[in-house]
Amino acid sequence: MTRPSRHHVCTACGATAPKWTGRCSACGEWNTLTEQSGPREPRLGGRDVGAHGWRADEGGLRIALGEHPMRPVPLPSVSPDASEPFPTGIDELDRVLSGGLVPGSVTLLGGEPGIGKSTLVLQAVSATADRGGRALIVAAEESAEQVSRRAARLGSVAEAGFLMSTAHLMAAIEAADQVGPRLLVIDSIQAISDPAISSPAGSPTQVRECAQLLAQYAKATGTATILVGHVTKDGALAGPRTLEHLVDTVLSFEGDRHHALRSLIATKHRYGPAGELGLFEMNEDGLTSITDPSAVLLGDRRPDAAGTVAMPVVEGRRPLLVEVQALVTRSHSAAPRRVVQGVSPSRLALLLAILERRCDCHLGSVDVFASTVGGIKVSEPASDLAVALAVLSSITGFPLPPDAVVFGELGLAGEVRQVARPERRLAEAGRLGFRRAIVPEATPDGPPGMHLQRVRSVVEAVALLGWTDLVRHLKAAPSPAA
Repeated sequence: MTRPSRHHVCTACGATAPKWTGRCSACGEWNTLTEQSGPREPRLGGRDVGAHGWRADEGGLRIALGEHPMRPVPLPSVSPDASEPFPTGIDELDRVLSGGLVPGSVTLLGGEPGIGKSTLVLQAVSATADRGGRALIVAAEESAEQVSRRAARLGSVAEAGFLMSTAHLMAAIEAADQVGPRLLVIDSIQAISDPAISSPAGSPTQVRECAQLLAQYAKATGTATILVGHVTKDGALAGPRTLEHLVDTVLSFEGDRHHALRSLIATKHRYGPAGELGLFEMNEDGLTSITDPSAVLLGDRRPDAAGTVAMPVVEGRRPLLVEVQALVTRSHSAAPRRVVQGVSPSRLALLLAILERRCDCHLGSVDVFASTVGGIKVSEPASDLAVALAVLSSITGFPLPPDAVVFGELGLAGEVRQVARPERRLAEAGRLGFRRAIVPEATPDGPPGMHLQRVRSVVEAVALLGWTDLVRHLKAAPSPAA
Protein backbone atom coordinates (compact mmCIF):
# COMPACT_ATOMS: atom_id res chain seq x y z
CA MET A 1 0.00 0.00 0.00
CA THR A 2 1.45 3.32 -1.06
CA ARG A 3 1.27 6.20 1.33
CA PRO A 4 -0.32 9.40 -0.01
CA SER A 5 2.22 12.11 -0.59
CA ARG A 6 1.98 15.18 1.58
CA HIS A 7 2.76 18.69 0.45
CA HIS A 8 1.89 22.26 1.28
CA VAL A 9 0.00 24.71 -0.94
CA CYS A 10 0.04 28.50 -0.61
CA THR A 11 -3.51 29.85 -0.34
CA ALA A 12 -2.38 33.22 -1.76
CA CYS A 13 -0.58 32.22 -4.94
CA GLY A 14 -1.14 28.44 -5.32
CA ALA A 15 2.55 27.53 -5.18
CA THR A 16 3.51 24.17 -3.67
CA ALA A 17 6.27 23.34 -1.19
CA PRO A 18 7.53 19.97 0.10
CA LYS A 19 7.39 21.13 3.74
CA TRP A 20 5.90 23.91 5.81
CA THR A 21 7.71 27.20 6.14
CA GLY A 22 6.51 30.39 7.70
CA ARG A 23 6.77 32.34 4.46
CA CYS A 24 5.88 31.34 0.91
CA SER A 25 8.99 31.42 -1.26
CA ALA A 26 6.92 32.27 -4.37
CA CYS A 27 4.82 35.26 -3.29
CA GLY A 28 6.41 36.23 0.03
CA GLU A 29 3.18 36.00 2.06
CA TRP A 30 3.40 34.79 5.67
CA ASN A 31 1.47 31.84 7.17
CA THR A 32 -0.31 30.91 3.92
CA LEU A 33 1.00 27.34 3.47
CA THR A 34 -1.55 24.62 4.25
CA GLU A 35 -0.87 20.89 4.27
CA GLN A 36 -2.57 18.68 1.68
CA SER A 37 -2.33 14.98 0.99
CA GLY A 38 -2.56 13.03 -2.27
CA PRO A 39 -0.75 13.31 -5.59
CA ARG A 40 0.02 16.79 -6.83
CA GLU A 41 -1.91 16.94 -10.07
CA PRO A 42 -1.58 19.95 -12.34
CA ARG A 43 -4.27 22.43 -11.43
CA LEU A 44 -6.13 24.90 -13.57
CA GLY A 45 -8.62 27.28 -12.09
CA GLY A 46 -8.40 25.43 -8.79
CA ARG A 47 -9.61 22.19 -10.42
CA ASP A 48 -7.66 18.95 -10.93
CA VAL A 49 -7.79 18.57 -14.69
CA GLY A 50 -4.59 16.64 -15.33
CA ALA A 51 -2.65 17.92 -18.33
CA HIS A 52 -5.60 18.15 -20.70
CA GLY A 53 -7.73 21.15 -19.79
CA TRP A 54 -10.78 22.17 -21.77
CA ARG A 55 -12.05 20.51 -24.90
CA ALA A 56 -14.98 21.52 -27.08
CA ASP A 57 -17.10 18.82 -28.72
CA GLU A 58 -20.65 18.32 -29.90
CA GLY A 59 -21.83 17.81 -26.36
CA GLY A 60 -20.58 21.20 -25.25
CA LEU A 61 -17.58 22.26 -23.24
CA ARG A 62 -16.26 19.76 -20.73
CA ILE A 63 -13.07 18.77 -18.95
CA ALA A 64 -11.13 16.30 -21.09
CA LEU A 65 -9.95 13.36 -19.04
CA GLY A 66 -8.88 11.21 -21.97
CA GLU A 67 -6.81 11.91 -25.02
CA HIS A 68 -5.28 15.36 -25.36
CA PRO A 69 -7.28 17.27 -28.01
CA MET A 70 -4.25 18.94 -29.61
CA ARG A 71 -1.65 17.16 -31.77
CA PRO A 72 1.42 18.49 -33.58
CA VAL A 73 0.67 19.35 -37.22
CA PRO A 74 2.91 20.46 -40.09
CA LEU A 75 3.29 24.23 -40.07
CA PRO A 76 2.35 24.68 -43.78
CA SER A 77 -0.98 22.97 -43.10
CA VAL A 78 -2.06 25.68 -40.63
CA SER A 79 -4.22 28.27 -42.37
CA PRO A 80 -3.52 31.88 -41.33
CA ASP A 81 -7.09 32.81 -42.31
CA ALA A 82 -8.31 31.36 -39.01
CA SER A 83 -6.90 34.41 -37.20
CA GLU A 84 -8.57 37.04 -39.37
CA PRO A 85 -10.07 39.72 -37.11
CA PHE A 86 -13.71 40.72 -37.21
CA PRO A 87 -14.58 44.41 -36.70
CA THR A 88 -16.26 45.45 -33.48
CA GLY A 89 -18.06 48.34 -35.16
CA ILE A 90 -16.22 50.96 -33.06
CA ASP A 91 -13.77 52.70 -35.38
CA GLU A 92 -11.11 53.71 -32.86
CA LEU A 93 -11.20 50.33 -31.10
CA ASP A 94 -10.77 48.56 -34.43
CA ARG A 95 -7.86 50.87 -35.25
CA VAL A 96 -6.04 49.92 -32.04
CA LEU A 97 -6.78 46.22 -32.60
CA SER A 98 -5.48 46.33 -36.21
CA GLY A 99 -8.90 45.65 -37.70
CA GLY A 100 -10.87 44.10 -34.85
CA LEU A 101 -10.97 41.16 -32.48
CA VAL A 102 -9.48 37.82 -33.49
CA PRO A 103 -11.60 34.69 -32.78
CA GLY A 104 -10.19 32.87 -29.78
CA SER A 105 -8.13 35.86 -28.64
CA VAL A 106 -8.05 37.14 -25.05
CA THR A 107 -7.85 40.91 -24.52
CA LEU A 108 -7.17 42.59 -21.20
CA LEU A 109 -8.70 46.08 -20.93
CA GLY A 110 -7.27 48.07 -18.01
CA GLY A 111 -8.04 51.52 -16.67
CA GLU A 112 -8.88 53.54 -13.59
CA PRO A 113 -12.32 53.23 -12.01
CA GLY A 114 -14.87 55.51 -13.64
CA ILE A 115 -12.84 56.11 -16.80
CA GLY A 116 -15.38 54.37 -19.05
CA LYS A 117 -14.24 50.75 -19.40
CA SER A 118 -17.72 49.31 -18.83
CA THR A 119 -19.18 51.80 -21.30
CA LEU A 120 -16.66 50.83 -23.96
CA VAL A 121 -17.24 47.07 -23.64
CA LEU A 122 -21.01 47.57 -23.53
CA GLN A 123 -20.86 49.48 -26.80
CA ALA A 124 -18.62 46.75 -28.26
CA VAL A 125 -21.14 44.08 -27.24
CA SER A 126 -23.99 46.04 -28.82
CA ALA A 127 -22.04 46.77 -32.01
CA THR A 128 -21.07 43.09 -32.36
CA ALA A 129 -24.70 42.06 -31.87
CA ASP A 130 -25.86 44.61 -34.42
CA ARG A 131 -23.51 43.02 -36.96
CA GLY A 132 -25.14 39.64 -36.56
CA GLY A 133 -22.86 38.04 -33.99
CA ARG A 134 -24.00 36.96 -30.56
CA ALA A 135 -22.31 38.67 -27.64
CA LEU A 136 -22.42 38.00 -23.90
CA ILE A 137 -21.37 40.34 -21.11
CA VAL A 138 -20.87 38.84 -17.64
CA ALA A 139 -21.33 41.57 -15.03
CA ALA A 140 -19.52 40.45 -11.90
CA GLU A 141 -19.64 43.84 -10.19
CA GLU A 142 -23.05 45.23 -11.17
CA SER A 143 -26.57 43.91 -11.18
CA ALA A 144 -28.37 43.13 -14.42
CA GLU A 145 -30.66 46.11 -13.83
CA GLN A 146 -27.70 48.51 -13.55
CA VAL A 147 -26.19 47.29 -16.80
CA SER A 148 -29.58 47.37 -18.54
CA ARG A 149 -30.17 50.95 -17.38
CA ARG A 150 -26.79 52.03 -18.77
CA ALA A 151 -27.45 50.22 -22.04
CA ALA A 152 -30.80 52.00 -22.42
CA ARG A 153 -29.17 55.36 -21.72
CA LEU A 154 -26.51 54.69 -24.35
CA GLY A 155 -28.95 53.23 -26.83
CA SER A 156 -26.91 49.99 -26.76
CA VAL A 157 -29.74 47.45 -26.78
CA ALA A 158 -29.60 44.63 -29.34
CA GLU A 159 -31.49 41.35 -29.60
CA ALA A 160 -28.28 39.34 -30.08
CA GLY A 161 -26.70 40.87 -26.98
CA PHE A 162 -26.94 38.76 -23.81
CA LEU A 163 -26.32 39.70 -20.19
CA MET A 164 -25.63 37.68 -17.06
CA SER A 165 -24.92 39.06 -13.61
CA THR A 166 -22.79 36.60 -11.66
CA ALA A 167 -19.45 36.44 -9.90
CA HIS A 168 -19.25 32.64 -10.25
CA LEU A 169 -16.70 31.62 -12.87
CA MET A 170 -18.20 28.26 -13.79
CA ALA A 171 -21.68 29.78 -14.07
CA ALA A 172 -20.27 32.35 -16.48
CA ILE A 173 -18.58 29.68 -18.61
CA GLU A 174 -21.70 27.52 -18.67
CA ALA A 175 -23.76 30.54 -19.75
CA ALA A 176 -21.26 31.24 -22.52
CA ASP A 177 -21.46 27.60 -23.58
CA GLN A 178 -25.25 27.93 -23.86
CA VAL A 179 -25.24 31.24 -25.75
CA GLY A 180 -22.29 30.46 -28.01
CA PRO A 181 -21.20 34.10 -28.30
CA ARG A 182 -18.80 35.53 -30.81
CA LEU A 183 -17.68 38.00 -28.14
CA LEU A 184 -17.51 37.32 -24.39
CA VAL A 185 -16.88 40.14 -21.90
CA ILE A 186 -15.95 39.57 -18.25
CA ASP A 187 -16.44 42.75 -16.20
CA SER A 188 -14.28 42.46 -14.24
CA ILE A 189 -11.62 39.78 -13.80
CA GLN A 190 -10.94 41.02 -10.24
CA ALA A 191 -14.58 40.45 -9.20
CA ILE A 192 -15.16 36.97 -10.62
CA SER A 193 -14.03 33.91 -8.69
CA ASP A 194 -14.02 30.12 -8.66
CA PRO A 195 -15.38 28.60 -5.41
CA ALA A 196 -12.97 25.68 -5.87
CA ILE A 197 -10.17 28.08 -4.94
CA SER A 198 -10.02 29.00 -1.27
CA SER A 199 -8.57 32.46 -1.91
CA PRO A 200 -10.97 35.44 -1.96
CA ALA A 201 -12.02 37.16 -5.18
CA GLY A 202 -9.40 39.57 -6.46
CA SER A 203 -6.48 37.69 -4.91
CA PRO A 204 -3.53 36.85 -7.18
CA THR A 205 -4.50 33.17 -7.21
CA GLN A 206 -8.11 33.82 -8.19
CA VAL A 207 -7.24 36.38 -10.86
CA ARG A 208 -4.54 34.23 -12.46
CA GLU A 209 -6.37 30.92 -12.48
CA CYS A 210 -9.74 32.36 -13.50
CA ALA A 211 -7.98 34.08 -16.40
CA GLN A 212 -6.30 30.78 -17.33
CA LEU A 213 -9.63 28.98 -17.47
CA LEU A 214 -11.20 31.74 -19.54
CA ALA A 215 -8.22 31.69 -21.91
CA GLN A 216 -8.59 27.91 -22.27
CA TYR A 217 -12.27 28.37 -23.06
CA ALA A 218 -11.54 31.10 -25.60
CA LYS A 219 -8.95 29.03 -27.46
CA ALA A 220 -11.08 25.87 -27.45
CA THR A 221 -14.26 27.54 -28.75
CA GLY A 222 -12.86 30.39 -30.84
CA THR A 223 -14.63 32.99 -28.70
CA ALA A 224 -13.06 36.44 -28.63
CA THR A 225 -12.86 37.34 -24.95
CA ILE A 226 -12.35 40.70 -23.25
CA LEU A 227 -11.30 40.78 -19.59
CA VAL A 228 -11.86 44.11 -17.87
CA GLY A 229 -9.22 44.83 -15.24
CA HIS A 230 -8.56 47.54 -12.67
CA VAL A 231 -5.32 49.40 -12.17
CA THR A 232 -3.42 50.29 -9.02
CA LYS A 233 -2.62 53.78 -7.76
CA ASP A 234 0.64 53.61 -9.70
CA GLY A 235 -1.25 53.00 -12.96
CA ALA A 236 -0.22 49.34 -13.28
CA LEU A 237 -2.72 46.57 -13.90
CA ALA A 238 -3.90 45.02 -10.66
CA GLY A 239 -3.34 41.32 -10.12
CA PRO A 240 -0.37 39.06 -10.83
CA ARG A 241 2.12 40.12 -13.48
CA THR A 242 1.61 36.77 -15.22
CA LEU A 243 -1.87 37.94 -16.26
CA GLU A 244 -0.37 40.29 -18.86
CA HIS A 245 1.73 37.45 -20.29
CA LEU A 246 -1.27 35.14 -20.42
CA VAL A 247 -3.46 37.30 -22.66
CA ASP A 248 -2.93 38.13 -26.33
CA THR A 249 -3.61 41.86 -26.13
CA VAL A 250 -3.30 44.44 -23.37
CA LEU A 251 -5.24 47.69 -23.82
CA SER A 252 -4.76 50.71 -21.57
CA PHE A 253 -7.74 53.05 -21.33
CA GLU A 254 -6.62 56.44 -20.02
CA GLY A 255 -7.91 59.93 -19.49
CA ASP A 256 -9.05 62.44 -16.91
CA ARG A 257 -12.52 61.65 -15.64
CA HIS A 258 -13.13 65.41 -15.36
CA HIS A 259 -12.48 65.87 -19.09
CA ALA A 260 -14.15 64.32 -22.11
CA LEU A 261 -11.05 63.03 -23.94
CA ARG A 262 -10.15 59.34 -23.57
CA SER A 263 -7.20 57.51 -25.11
CA LEU A 264 -6.90 53.79 -25.82
CA ILE A 265 -3.40 52.38 -26.31
CA ALA A 266 -2.34 48.82 -27.14
CA THR A 267 0.70 48.10 -24.96
CA LYS A 268 0.81 44.49 -26.19
CA HIS A 269 -0.76 42.97 -29.29
CA ARG A 270 0.08 39.57 -30.75
CA TYR A 271 -1.96 40.14 -33.91
CA GLY A 272 -0.57 43.49 -34.98
CA PRO A 273 1.69 46.38 -34.01
CA ALA A 274 1.63 47.57 -30.41
CA GLY A 275 1.54 51.24 -29.46
CA GLU A 276 -1.44 52.12 -31.67
CA LEU A 277 -3.57 54.96 -30.30
CA GLY A 278 -7.33 55.45 -30.41
CA LEU A 279 -9.12 58.57 -29.18
CA PHE A 280 -12.66 58.92 -27.86
CA GLU A 281 -14.86 61.66 -26.49
CA MET A 282 -17.07 60.83 -23.52
CA ASN A 283 -20.52 62.40 -23.69
CA GLU A 284 -24.08 61.62 -22.61
CA ASP A 285 -24.46 59.10 -25.44
CA GLY A 286 -21.34 57.17 -24.45
CA LEU A 287 -17.97 57.09 -26.17
CA THR A 288 -17.68 58.65 -29.60
CA SER A 289 -14.70 58.00 -31.89
CA ILE A 290 -12.68 61.10 -32.76
CA THR A 291 -11.92 60.97 -36.46
CA ASP A 292 -9.69 64.08 -36.57
CA PRO A 293 -7.85 64.21 -33.23
CA SER A 294 -5.29 66.82 -34.31
CA ALA A 295 -8.00 69.38 -34.98
CA VAL A 296 -9.59 68.63 -31.60
CA LEU A 297 -6.31 68.86 -29.68
CA LEU A 298 -5.45 72.22 -31.26
CA GLY A 299 -9.01 73.58 -31.19
CA ASP A 300 -8.48 76.09 -28.34
CA ARG A 301 -4.85 76.93 -29.06
CA ARG A 302 -3.62 80.53 -28.76
CA PRO A 303 -0.67 80.75 -31.16
CA ASP A 304 0.16 84.31 -30.04
CA ALA A 305 0.84 83.23 -26.44
CA ALA A 306 4.42 82.75 -25.24
CA GLY A 307 5.35 79.30 -24.02
CA THR A 308 3.21 77.28 -26.46
CA VAL A 309 4.54 75.12 -29.29
CA ALA A 310 2.74 72.82 -31.73
CA MET A 311 4.56 69.55 -32.27
CA PRO A 312 3.73 66.57 -34.50
CA VAL A 313 4.07 63.23 -32.73
CA VAL A 314 3.51 59.69 -33.99
CA GLU A 315 1.61 57.23 -31.81
CA GLY A 316 1.77 53.80 -33.41
CA ARG A 317 1.13 54.55 -37.08
CA ARG A 318 -0.92 57.66 -36.41
CA PRO A 319 0.49 61.21 -36.65
CA LEU A 320 -0.99 63.74 -34.22
CA LEU A 321 -0.46 67.44 -33.65
CA VAL A 322 -0.18 68.16 -29.94
CA GLU A 323 0.29 71.47 -28.18
CA VAL A 324 2.94 71.58 -25.46
CA GLN A 325 2.90 74.45 -23.00
CA ALA A 326 5.57 75.66 -20.60
CA LEU A 327 5.46 78.22 -17.82
CA VAL A 328 8.59 79.52 -16.10
CA THR A 329 8.15 81.62 -12.95
CA ARG A 330 10.31 82.98 -10.17
CA SER A 331 10.77 80.40 -7.43
CA HIS A 332 10.04 81.27 -3.80
CA SER A 333 11.56 78.14 -2.32
CA ALA A 334 15.06 76.79 -1.87
CA ALA A 335 14.26 73.84 -4.13
CA PRO A 336 12.66 75.06 -7.42
CA ARG A 337 9.75 72.95 -8.59
CA ARG A 338 9.54 70.94 -11.81
CA VAL A 339 5.89 70.03 -12.46
CA VAL A 340 4.88 68.08 -15.56
CA GLN A 341 1.70 66.64 -17.06
CA GLY A 342 1.86 64.47 -20.16
CA VAL A 343 5.67 64.85 -20.33
CA SER A 344 8.30 62.65 -18.71
CA PRO A 345 9.70 64.34 -15.55
CA SER A 346 13.15 62.86 -16.10
CA ARG A 347 13.12 64.02 -19.72
CA LEU A 348 12.25 67.57 -18.67
CA ALA A 349 15.11 67.58 -16.14
CA LEU A 350 17.47 66.45 -18.91
CA LEU A 351 16.28 69.20 -21.27
CA LEU A 352 16.68 71.89 -18.62
CA ALA A 353 20.25 70.75 -18.00
CA ILE A 354 20.98 70.95 -21.74
CA LEU A 355 19.52 74.48 -21.97
CA GLU A 356 21.49 75.70 -18.96
CA ARG A 357 24.78 74.24 -20.16
CA ARG A 358 24.54 74.81 -23.94
CA CYS A 359 22.48 78.00 -24.15
CA ASP A 360 23.91 79.81 -21.09
CA CYS A 361 20.41 79.95 -19.64
CA HIS A 362 20.09 80.28 -15.85
CA LEU A 363 17.31 77.96 -14.65
CA GLY A 364 18.45 77.08 -11.12
CA SER A 365 16.21 79.62 -9.39
CA VAL A 366 12.94 79.29 -11.32
CA ASP A 367 9.94 76.99 -11.20
CA VAL A 368 9.22 75.20 -14.47
CA PHE A 369 5.82 73.78 -15.42
CA ALA A 370 5.34 71.76 -18.61
CA SER A 371 2.16 70.18 -19.92
CA THR A 372 0.58 68.72 -23.02
CA VAL A 373 -2.94 69.91 -23.78
CA GLY A 374 -5.84 67.47 -23.91
CA GLY A 375 -4.44 64.82 -21.60
CA ILE A 376 -2.22 63.23 -24.28
CA LYS A 377 0.94 61.62 -22.90
CA VAL A 378 4.01 62.16 -25.06
CA SER A 379 6.99 59.92 -24.38
CA GLU A 380 8.94 59.90 -27.65
CA PRO A 381 12.24 61.88 -27.77
CA ALA A 382 11.02 63.64 -30.93
CA SER A 383 9.29 66.13 -28.63
CA ASP A 384 12.57 67.32 -27.04
CA LEU A 385 13.13 70.39 -29.23
CA ALA A 386 9.49 71.49 -28.93
CA VAL A 387 9.55 71.28 -25.11
CA ALA A 388 12.88 73.12 -24.95
CA LEU A 389 11.66 75.95 -27.18
CA ALA A 390 8.42 76.19 -25.19
CA VAL A 391 10.50 76.72 -22.03
CA LEU A 392 12.66 79.36 -23.74
CA SER A 393 9.57 81.07 -25.18
CA SER A 394 8.09 81.37 -21.70
CA ILE A 395 11.38 82.78 -20.37
CA THR A 396 11.78 85.39 -23.10
CA GLY A 397 8.09 86.24 -23.39
CA PHE A 398 8.18 85.92 -27.18
CA PRO A 399 5.95 83.38 -28.94
CA LEU A 400 7.00 81.21 -31.84
CA PRO A 401 5.62 81.98 -35.32
CA PRO A 402 1.94 80.96 -35.31
CA ASP A 403 2.31 78.78 -38.42
CA ALA A 404 5.34 76.82 -37.15
CA VAL A 405 5.67 73.28 -35.82
CA VAL A 406 8.73 71.87 -34.09
CA PHE A 407 10.18 68.40 -33.67
CA GLY A 408 13.59 66.86 -33.04
CA GLU A 409 15.50 64.88 -30.43
CA LEU A 410 18.14 66.65 -28.33
CA GLY A 411 21.47 65.06 -27.44
CA LEU A 412 23.55 65.94 -24.39
CA ALA A 413 25.82 68.10 -26.55
CA GLY A 414 22.81 70.15 -27.59
CA GLU A 415 22.67 68.65 -31.08
CA VAL A 416 19.31 68.12 -32.78
CA ARG A 417 18.97 64.52 -33.94
CA GLN A 418 16.80 63.01 -36.64
CA VAL A 419 13.53 61.29 -35.68
CA ALA A 420 11.44 58.54 -37.25
CA ARG A 421 8.74 59.13 -39.86
CA PRO A 422 9.33 62.87 -40.48
CA GLU A 423 7.29 62.77 -43.72
CA ARG A 424 4.14 61.74 -41.87
CA ARG A 425 4.65 64.44 -39.26
CA LEU A 426 5.08 67.15 -41.87
CA ALA A 427 2.14 65.91 -43.91
CA GLU A 428 -0.17 66.10 -40.87
CA ALA A 429 1.09 69.61 -40.07
CA GLY A 430 0.55 70.73 -43.65
CA ARG A 431 -2.97 69.31 -43.64
CA LEU A 432 -3.86 71.57 -40.71
CA GLY A 433 -2.45 74.71 -42.33
CA PHE A 434 1.05 74.94 -40.84
CA ARG A 435 3.57 76.27 -43.35
CA ARG A 436 6.80 76.35 -41.36
CA ALA A 437 8.72 73.68 -39.44
CA ILE A 438 11.84 73.82 -37.28
CA VAL A 439 13.37 70.39 -37.79
CA PRO A 440 16.68 68.43 -37.68
CA GLU A 441 19.16 69.10 -40.45
CA ALA A 442 18.72 65.72 -42.17
CA THR A 443 14.93 65.98 -42.47
CA PRO A 444 13.69 65.34 -46.04
CA ASP A 445 11.53 67.86 -47.85
CA GLY A 446 7.96 68.23 -46.68
CA PRO A 447 4.73 68.66 -48.65
CA PRO A 448 4.36 71.52 -51.16
CA GLY A 449 4.10 74.87 -49.45
CA MET A 450 5.93 73.71 -46.29
CA HIS A 451 9.10 75.70 -45.53
CA LEU A 452 11.62 73.74 -43.48
CA GLN A 453 14.06 75.57 -41.21
CA ARG A 454 16.72 72.96 -40.53
CA VAL A 455 18.93 73.31 -37.44
CA ARG A 456 21.89 71.31 -36.19
CA SER A 457 21.67 72.29 -32.51
CA VAL A 458 19.38 73.94 -30.02
CA VAL A 459 21.72 76.95 -30.12
CA GLU A 460 20.97 77.34 -33.85
CA ALA A 461 17.25 77.11 -33.12
CA VAL A 462 17.54 79.89 -30.53
CA ALA A 463 19.49 82.04 -33.01
CA LEU A 464 16.94 81.32 -35.75
CA LEU A 465 14.18 82.73 -33.54
CA GLY A 466 16.27 85.76 -32.58
CA TRP A 467 16.41 84.91 -28.87
CA THR A 468 20.17 84.60 -28.40
CA ASP A 469 20.73 87.95 -26.64
CA LEU A 470 17.60 87.53 -24.52
CA VAL A 471 18.64 84.09 -23.30
CA ARG A 472 22.20 85.18 -22.52
CA HIS A 473 20.88 88.16 -20.56
CA LEU A 474 19.19 85.73 -18.19
CA LYS A 475 22.54 84.32 -17.09
CA ALA A 476 23.79 87.77 -16.10
CA ALA A 477 20.60 88.53 -14.17
CA PRO A 478 20.92 88.15 -10.37
CA SER A 479 19.41 85.06 -8.79
CA PRO A 480 16.13 85.61 -6.91
CA ALA A 481 17.84 84.20 -3.81
CA ALA A 482 20.67 86.75 -4.03
